Amino acid sequence: MGSFEIIKKRLKECIKESGLTTVEIASKIGVSSGMVTQYCTTQKLPRLDTFADLCKVLNVSADYILGIGNY
Repeated sequence: MGSFEIIKKRLKECIKESGLTTVEIASKIGVSSGMVTQYCTTQKLPRLDTFADLCKVLNVSADYILGIGNY
């Protein structure tokens, strides 16, 4: 499994487990809900600061999302 597939899979998993909607997440990190969906379905990645905010909102480590570590 390639890096993009790992990131997409883990993002989807963490969003589902968070209990938040993509609209709620998007509002908290300052992007559109469509952009959050793109992070999970395309090879589009968030900017570094947006990625850090996303990890905080989802309460998950960046290492986990990137496939280099555990929660």
